[in-house]
Amino acid sequence: MSTIYSFGIGVGSKNQLGEWLEVLFPAPQFQPDPDISAVLMAVLGDRSADVELNKGQVIALESALRTSGDSVIADSLRMLSASDRPLVAVILIGDNPPTTVPQAYLKLQLLSHRLVRPHQTNIDGIFATLKNIAWTNAGPIDIEELPARTVESKLRGQNLSVNCIDKFPKMVDYVVPSGVRIADAARVRLGAYVGAGTTVMHEGFINFNAGTEGPNMVEGRISAGVFCGAGSDIGGGASIMGTLSGGGSMVISLGKECLLGANSGLGIPLGDRCTVEAGLYVTAGTVVTMIDGDGRSGAKRKARELAGKDDLLLRRNSLTGAVECLANKNAVALNEQLHSAN
Repeated sequence: MSTIYSFGIGVGSKNQLGEWLEVLFPAPQFQPDPDISAVLMAVLGDRSADVELNKGQVIALESALRTSGDSVIADSLRMLSASDRPLVAVILIGDNPPTTVPQAYLKLQLLSHRLVRPHQTNIDGIFATLKNIAWTNAGPIDIEELPARTVESKLRGQNLSVNCIDKFPKMVDYVVPSGVRIADAARVRLGAYVGAGTTVMHEGFINFNAGTEGPNMVEGRISAGVFCGAGSDIGGGASIMGTLSGGGSMVISLGKECLLGANSGLGIPLGDRCTVEAGLYVTAGTVVTMIDGDGRSGAKRKARELAGKDDLLLRRNSLTGAVECLANKNAVALNEQLHSAN
């Protein structure tokens, strides 16, 4: 018998053509127990599929789950079945790219529920799978249907407010991870992994398939695919380069107890206890002068040669303008009281 990679029962929205726009999975499952997997496949089939549940399937599935002793999924199913909105069960046998909207939303919620970390689940092609949606105070609306819905709202004396047009919603509309603070919820997308103890300030941003191990301070930008180790601080206006918009193939990451100074930028992966000086943007091709323990200039290297190394201080010489690298003797220390109180 096949092994289930992930499973979820969700409730969502469709457009007038009956196409899924989005799906909420209150209790997504990652690699469920084999006994539970056997029950799910007996009811839903032994293959990856999206099954829109009717009343009979809901009753059969809930009964089978309770008999097997899994009250978590059964309770979630009972709660969702009280709604008149469409229900869908998604079963994924392997870690394959999502091919439907429900599958994509299940994988994004695996990330935001902290069941998998960035790069640990295959979301190739997710942009082509998701629809561009108007996220409004009346819920998600297909952008093709937005003009008519706007007129209908005006005729009822109501205001339809559009918050954004995007493929990805706010994370907190679907998942609120424990132990985090997010000053501006619109700046953390669904599919972000936000570790316990993380604080995201007003100008901080975390994209999907990216995030923080926790605890972390985020006042800058964490682009898609980037993961930051525990204790690191992304300073105000700082930016960590992603690869979505035509960049290189190098996966950018930040180790533990690192500091990106205000308005700095990072285009290479760094190990633990590294610091990038405020205002300095380091890309893979940046020429870096190595400074030895006595303060003497040494060899020149491309920054990509420093990828993944620990205990580096990257700075710009204020007299010559050269980018320099020397041993970092002062690892960043977050305010323990601030982050432990999340």
